Amino acid sequence: MSDNQNQRQAALDYHEFPKPGKLEIKATKPMANGRDLARAYSPGVAEACIEISKDPETAERYTARGNLVAVVSNGTAVLGLGNIGALASKPVMEGKAVLFKKFANIDCFDIEVDEKDPEKLAEIVCALGPTFGAINLEDIKAPDCFIVEKICRERMNIPVFHDDQHGTAIVVGAAAKNALHVAGKNFEDIKIVSTGGGAAGIACLNMLLKMGVKRENVWLCDIHGLVYEGRAEDMNPHKAAFAQASDKRTLDDVIDGADLFLGLSGPNVLKPEMVAKMASRPIIFALANPNPEILPDLAREIAPDAIIATGRSDFANQVNNVLCFPFIFRGALDVGATEINDAMQLACIDGIAELARATTSAEAAAAYRGEQLTFGPDYLIPKPFDPRLVGVVSSSVAKAAMESGVAKRPIDDLEQYKEKLNQTVFKSALLMRPVFEAASVASRRIVFSEGEDERVLRAAQAILEETTETPILIGRPDVIDARCERIGLDIRPGREFQIVNPENDPRYYDYWTSYHQLMERKGVSPDTAKAVMRTNTTAIGAIMVQRGEADSLICGTFGEYRWHLNYVQQVLGGGSLRAHGALSLMILEDGPLFIADTHVHQLPSPEELAEISIGAARHVRRFGLEPKIAFCSQSQFGNQAEGSGKRLRAALDILDRAPRDFIYEGEMNLDTALDPDLRQRIFPNSRLQGQANVLIFAHADAASGVRNVLKMKADGLEVGPILMGMGNRAHIVSPSITARGLLNMAAIAGTPVTHYG
Repeated sequence: MSDNQNQRQAALDYHEFPKPGKLEIKATKPMANGRDLARAYSPGVAEACIEISKDPETAERYTARGNLVAVVSNGTAVLGLGNIGALASKPVMEGKAVLFKKFANIDCFDIEVDEKDPEKLAEIVCALGPTFGAINLEDIKAPDCFIVEKICRERMNIPVFHDDQHGTAIVVGAAAKNALHVAGKNFEDIKIVSTGGGAAGIACLNMLLKMGVKRENVWLCDIHGLVYEGRAEDMNPHKAAFAQASDKRTLDDVIDGADLFLGLSGPNVLKPEMVAKMASRPIIFALANPNPEILPDLAREIAPDAIIATGRSDFANQVNNVLCFPFIFRGALDVGATEINDAMQLACIDGIAELARATTSAEAAAAYRGEQLTFGPDYLIPKPFDPRLVGVVSSSVAKAAMESGVAKRPIDDLEQYKEKLNQTVFKSALLMRPVFEAASVASRRIVFSEGEDERVLRAAQAILEETTETPILIGRPDVIDARCERIGLDIRPGREFQIVNPENDPRYYDYWTSYHQLMERKGVSPDTAKAVMRTNTTAIGAIMVQRGEADSLICGTFGEYRWHLNYVQQVLGGGSLRAHGALSLMILEDGPLFIADTHVHQLPSPEELAEISIGAARHVRRFGLEPKIAFCSQSQFGNQAEGSGKRLRAALDILDRAPRDFIYEGEMNLDTALDPDLRQRIFPNSRLQGQANVLIFAHADAASGVRNVLKMKADGLEVGPILMGMGNRAHIVSPSITARGLLNMAAIAGTPVTHYG
């Protein structure tokens, strides 16, 4: 089977298995008993109906309408497939609905309408108004799409947006804005030559006019050649608006001196000899899909300095509507906009363009590993999986809607709204908020032992942008500098952050002698101490904390946990400081769950289990939560005399000897800890009420196993592990940690040691 056949079958299998299609409907309210049924349907549902009949605006409070978009198509202009009909367009519309949900958490119904007449189609769409908070028109041929959108906008009091027109125009506008920035040109000065007089092409040109392009500098060509004054063939008012008073007739005639070529037509329309006639530093947007008007490599053979965008994901600068439509609808829905107007579209352009000029997010870099994501000719617009899009773009759109007077539900605090949006994509943001606030009271110095790691470098940039902490990186300066340059970070060693070079640092003598003094009665010779301080970055970081040159160490992005722990305890342990457990916070769909001890003690004693629970309770409160601790075992409230239950019962006895300011209970099965009804039946006098939020295990294997299952099978996001008992002087992360995870750990390490142990 050929590669094309394999790809085709893979695509079909994706749509068919494990169940046909890409969408399903799930209830958002419980439906477990008769009481739930009575509230969801008869008689309880009548109360919501009565309220909406009295005040239609309350539909957004009592139904899903305020977060529900319809993607409507009649299948007359689908992708690069043309007029394939409504039914055949359904996979595309389902895909659009999935993108709404994925990128902006907007619920969506795809509606395929078998109606070719634009006025009748518009009537059908208008009749759907009570169901939806907004309408996304999709893949309707020109000029019918203009008619449908005009009628729907006039009759409906909700946003109606033809994405093929305006979505494309917005992303083209953002790409053009940044391309001109790179080329050193201005909208008002450039000459544009465009091919394709369809809905997307016309909308793009109209948008560029709004951004400052002069109409007399726009030359529009279609399959029949130049659109000129007096032409009768295949004309409509939308094309006629760009007619030139000229005797030129072909693309080749008008391309001379063009600064920007905008192609929304077909393959190989722009010939290499035409590129040669364009202005210096030409901008070429060859957006025909799947085959562009000219391939980038061919264009660069003629104009090596050309700035090029296509509609394809396998070339740089993909003009993809997904950068726009989820986020413009998100902002419009959240303020109850009655339309998506010019101000909102221009705000969307500015948000997208500004984000591309900012430092690339670690999450986008992880999703596009190996690609250069540094602003410039090959990175004009952000990637779709950049999680900052929803916060930046949607809040810009919401602000523009309010300022332009189309918002029925204005937002009082836009910064708080933006933060809320970010919490939908950064799962840890809400829970980490109290930790970041506590860390902001002091400017602590955090040393990272694996300073050359890309995740550490991205975390260092984020720390400097988002916190008051000072990162210190251990690594070779030339390597760190080169990697910062390669991945597009603004920071540089010796400028924004300190660096410790293990190969050549003026403090080397001080470090090895300090280490030797600590370890000479444990068999470490001067030569060994020197070797350790040249090769062991964890030991170097620990010595820096011990000497007061840093406040906390973060290590462990590679290697085994206990290997790092050995050096942390060698250097920083002693007195009251002793590692007594590792606590992992798992952020799950239905809330947070803490697990201990995942790393420090393989088989903790009763005394160690008691210490683990005390430390866990203290750390859980750092996240603004009250600890509810369950000691988990195969044994259940004493029904097994031996095994792990025996050690857990002994730990409970130790805790019972003194007053505690937290709730703990056990020993019990895992399901008993998480199911209050089950626990009530088995042990009705339990001290624990509701679900436990801290699970403590008598075996590290059990704790680590549960943690990994939650990560891999329940899409749990880990914060941690938090090393308890070391006075916040060191934390050892796991090799799977992300840059965002390192930022979270830096915030935990950034809390003053007087607050938490």
